[in-house]
Amino acid sequence: MRILFYTTMAVVLSVLLFVVHRYLWRRWVRDTELTGSTRRAATIGLFALGGVVPLAMVLGRLLGRGVSQPLAIVAFSWMGFVVFALLVLFAADLARWLSRKLRRPEVTPTLVAGPAPEPDRRTFLARAVAGASAVTAGGVFAIGTRNALGEIDVVRFPVALPRLPKALDGLKVVQLTDVHIGPLLDGRFLEGVVEKVNAEKPDLVVITGDLVDGSTSLIGADVARLAKLQSRFGTYFVTGNHEYYSGAEDWVAFLQKLGVRTLLNEHVRIGDAGARFTLAGITDKQAGMFVPAHAPDLGRALAGRRPEDALLLLAHRPNPIKEAAAQGVGLQLSGHTHGGQFFPVTAIGALVHPYNAGLHQHNADTQIYVSRGTGFWGPPLRILAPAEITSITLTA
Repeated sequence: MRILFYTTMAVVLSVLLFVVHRYLWRRWVRDTELTGSTRRAATIGLFALGGVVPLAMVLGRLLGRGVSQPLAIVAFSWMGFVVFALLVLFAADLARWLSRKLRRPEVTPTLVAGPAPEPDRRTFLARAVAGASAVTAGGVFAIGTRNALGEIDVVRFPVALPRLPKALDGLKVVQLTDVHIGPLLDGRFLEGVVEKVNAEKPDLVVITGDLVDGSTSLIGADVARLAKLQSRFGTYFVTGNHEYYSGAEDWVAFLQKLGVRTLLNEHVRIGDAGARFTLAGITDKQAGMFVPAHAPDLGRALAGRRPEDALLLLAHRPNPIKEAAAQGVGLQLSGHTHGGQFFPVTAIGALVHPYNAGLHQHNADTQIYVSRGTGFWGPPLRILAPAEITSITLTA
């Protein structure tokens, strides 16, 4: 199953990259009528950049950051640049198509033979559109990169948790998710995140998956900064899909040494006998494909819990919310969506996920909060979906 998954992903990515770069070649090289050595250089450069993307994804999980990071910067930056260039080119294609549909048929006048203007109207327009797409993509990419690598927002708000004891009123939970420490984001980034978390003076810290993109041997020293997290009741973690691409079992053991407990379809009681609530965690939807024993199981996670206790669930994806509500979960904390991370994915994400970002009242007794994520994956971009550290004050 794992081999089939990776093979399918490789084929889909390769086909998509070829189609996209073939389209870019037509708009940037063929339609602009580049010739000679300029045409050859543009063609080679364009398809070489496309080939760097899968290469960076593979080497980022095999080689140290000294080798993989420069390649990853080029590959993922190119991915982001291409997205916005495509938007401009698609808009131009749509405008041209509408113009043809709306234009009245006319009799073409007989032209007197003579030298064609250089460049002619079609070539001029093609070059104008190509230039506009590159300039626009560069500008938007610069803004998105500044957002992604800039200051991280701390989002603070209260949530009333059903059945929470009055003695725990005001308990502060800080959530991290989708940090994606790997080829682009390193220990220095995580150190800054840890400082912001500690400044919140949390009672409890939770990490809802996709913490890493790489093996413990490659980025363990970076992730070890998590040992500096400080809270009254400790730090708890649930796996995301990217942990399973990176050796989830090794990461569970590694995090345990840092004092971070992974909830593998299980629950713990937070507080003491006089005032406590239940914290449960389930594994990612894809977990069973990589580690059969990790297949998500909410029933097992909640088995033996005290029904009268308030119940908070950690789940990487928002999708289990219906089952969670049926099981009496008062609040589910999730991530995975990145809030779309950047336009136009922000709009697409809202169609794919039941809840894409923010706090939502699922039913009378159950709420869900979906974080936009603390780091980023792929292109170093954040547009209309800023990164966040979430600070939630639970109220009785």
